[in-house]
Amino acid sequence: MILSVTMNPSVDISYTLDTLKLNTVNRSDQTKKTAGGKGLNVARVISLMGEQVIATGFLGGTIGLFIEEELAKNQIENAFYKIDQESRNCIAILHEGQQTEILEAGPILTKADAEQFLIKFSNLLNSADIVTISGSLPQGIDADIYQEMIRMGNSVDVVTILDCSGEALRFALESLEKPFLIKPNQEELGQLLGEEISMDSATLKEVLHRPIFNGIPWIVVSMGADGGFVKCGEDFFQVEIPKINVVNPVGSGDATVAGLAVAIQQKKNASDILKTAMTTGILNTMQAGTGYIEMEKFQEYINQVKVTII
Repeated sequence: MILSVTMNPSVDISYTLDTLKLNTVNRSDQTKKTAGGKGLNVARVISLMGEQVIATGFLGGTIGLFIEEELAKNQIENAFYKIDQESRNCIAILHEGQQTEILEAGPILTKADAEQFLIKFSNLLNSADIVTISGSLPQGIDADIYQEMIRMGNSVDVVTILDCSGEALRFALESLEKPFLIKPNQEELGQLLGEEISMDSATLKEVLHRPIFNGIPWIVVSMGADGGFVKCGEDFFQVEIPKINVVNPVGSGDATVAGLAVAIQQKKNASDILKTAMTTGILNTMQAGTGYIEMEKFQEYINQVKVTII
């Protein structure tokens, strides 16, 4: 079983407008509401790939109930720690080829909430093979909680895949307990190292050999339309993807994480793990919805992904 963690889930609401007008009323006849948050996107894709997944994290209020209902429609099991506050809404206004976002901060939690969640997380680890940990933390939760979750997973030989940024990522990398896999992009690498990072293979080889990355078996660097650059043990891989008609790139990184988790769960070799992950990322960009793929197209596109050892 794969356990997908979303600590700060949301209802994602999108409004489509011809033109966004300020200081007046805007009316939209195209509105969409989905269960959102990076880990929930991961969970949806894992489920679409036919693997068992359980979604967990913090959830509360009527917004939380809506999220549970949406997961049930997708036949995704959940085991959230329930809080007495409302989970958040995240609003995207699509207008004139642009996207304007309004993101609520969400609930303010406590140390006691964190402690109770970790008890629940520990119990869920008993039936998990892989844990994916994605996205930001709610207010009030210390940035080192992911570090503790990785330690807990490692203690029972559960593979941990971490997809986050900022202080939460830094804490995890500076800990003695390392995640099995991280998936930074160019911006996240730059934030972590405090410098602008070039995405050529020579530079990335040098960067991924730096001490902060020691002890992490897999580092998958997302490169958007250029595919990815990967360090697996002492080996480096360049992954090239085909050119496609992009409908909506949002959530493609989450779909990639889902593909990584499923392929690792299925014990595929390194090349096939990367091909699977890049294919799920590609398929997500071809969908209007976030965290969705058409498995009917999987074989067509996996055959077009090229993995080269550097």
